[in-house]
Amino acid sequence: MLVALIMALVVVGSLVFHFLSPWRPTQIASNWGFIDDTLSLTFIVTTIGFVAVILFMSYCLYRFRHQSGRRSTYEPENRRLELLLGGITTLAVILLLAPGLSVWGSFITPPEGAMEVEAVGAQWSWSFRLPGADNQFGATDVRFIDAANALGVNPADPKGRDDLIISNGELHLPEGKPVKVLLRSIDVLHDFYVPELRAKMDLVPGMETYFWFTPTKTGQFEILCVAYCGIGHAQMRGALFIDSESDYRNWLAAQKSFAQLRKAEAF
Repeated sequence: MLVALIMALVVVGSLVFHFLSPWRPTQIASNWGFIDDTLSLTFIVTTIGFVAVILFMSYCLYRFRHQSGRRSTYEPENRRLELLLGGITTLAVILLLAPGLSVWGSFITPPEGAMEVEAVGAQWSWSFRLPGADNQFGATDVRFIDAANALGVNPADPKGRDDLIISNGELHLPEGKPVKVLLRSIDVLHDFYVPELRAKMDLVPGMETYFWFTPTKTGQFEILCVAYCGIGHAQMRGALFIDSESDYRNWLAAQKSFAQLRKAEAF
């Protein structure tokens, strides 16, 4: 009896904590409202399952508690009950997975004409690269990485000479334009995450990954690494600035190209 009551109180306490908790998602600043919708649906489905299972167990503990003179019966199977539970479980799994698959399909399909920016993770900092006037990235290779070429841009590739290199961990993007973020890791597994964007992706050594989003709100947002990448993981942070078009153009004009940085290093 006491255990049944405690389990029922756990359900009530969990629901009260959820609805009164001050911890909520940050205000969204991108087009990925579908992520929030999918998360809300997941909460609804799992909450229904949690409440139903725990209250059913509580009921069973009370209803079938030991009483003098009462004898149990052996029922190895109940086809009707099995079909009911199997059907409910199948429906719950479909409700959980189908929206996620739909959102994932959109998540990995950037729109035509999306601007590209490269984010490079290394223990324990963020660097960025934007294409220059030719709107094309130059080739990269880990063999070219050194103190003067942290991103490994191929010096012999003419497409890379006008690439803009940002090594201070601050990335600026214009509001309202879709952006495809290309991700590269120099050393170990990292993960690019800005909570307000509702978008994240792993940076896997030896391959290029990507995701896309459209900024919908100007401001400054923190870039985090959310894959444990070593002792300095907690300090691996950057800053994302979403600017108006004019502010973005002013910032872009102040950045230096790969060729300019190499020329400065030569002196």
